[in-house]
Amino acid sequence: MNRIDQTFLRLRTKKETALIPYIMAGDPYLERTEDLVLAMEQAGADIVELGVPFSDPIADGPVIQRAGLRALKWKTALKDVLKLTADIREKSEIPLILMTYYNPVLKFGIDRFFKEAEICGLDGVIIPDLPPEEGRVFLERSRQNGLNWILLAAPTTPPARLKTLSGKTQGFLYYVSLTGITGASLKNFSEVKTRLSAIRRLTDTPVAVGFGVSTPEQVRALAGMADGVIVGSAIVRLIEEHMDDSDLPAVVAAFVRQLKQAVAGGRVRRAVKTGLAHS
Repeated sequence: MNRIDQTFLRLRTKKETALIPYIMAGDPYLERTEDLVLAMEQAGADIVELGVPFSDPIADGPVIQRAGLRALKWKTALKDVLKLTADIREKSEIPLILMTYYNPVLKFGIDRFFKEAEICGLDGVIIPDLPPEEGRVFLERSRQNGLNWILLAAPTTPPARLKTLSGKTQGFLYYVSLTGITGASLKNFSEVKTRLSAIRRLTDTPVAVGFGVSTPEQVRALAGMADGVIVGSAIVRLIEEHMDDSDLPAVVAAFVRQLKQAVAGGRVRRAVKTGLAHS
């Protein structure tokens, strides 16, 4: 059981929802990314997702694309992000997930990737362009090495496919809340609730919701439905707006603290509705 599994187990015991902020590694530069991760942890983040900059993203909206380009200007590569993970691990035990694409991993070498991931203390990886059918070797290695390979499901995923993904994902299932790219606005919470209820009938695996989640109000609403809430573009946009400020980590931490308070508010509201507030 790695840090991701331990975190969801601990939070479920306390009837709490995980807050999972996303930032692009290397934006505005790698040393600053480390500062941001540690600041977000202090502000209440439960798990941190680190983007690996890539020249041809398929799921990223314009805000995260710009962050990736800024990181690429510094020639930030997968090896650098793994080294960053090791540096963070010397100071923190917060679960760390890489969001990357298959091309950088394939170029890096699958065996080398798993070896380096274990050495640096990485906990999970998300590869949106690698379906499990084409990643059997990757799935086997992730099970052997204890590195959670986190799979994604979408509103258009049919029930049979949901069952397959729920059974193969590790750590949690990443539910993409809308059909589109990161940075879009989530508005239909009733549809998300319906889909999450359907997933719950298929698996007891934790489910985290991302894409389109940018405000404390949205986080509060989702905290009453999901095991985890992922916020990316809103934080990356904040970094973009304040990247030259000396107090950038404090600015980001203040926003993450608001999100964490919203998570707690949403969970309390759910507990009251279900009679769990004092259990």
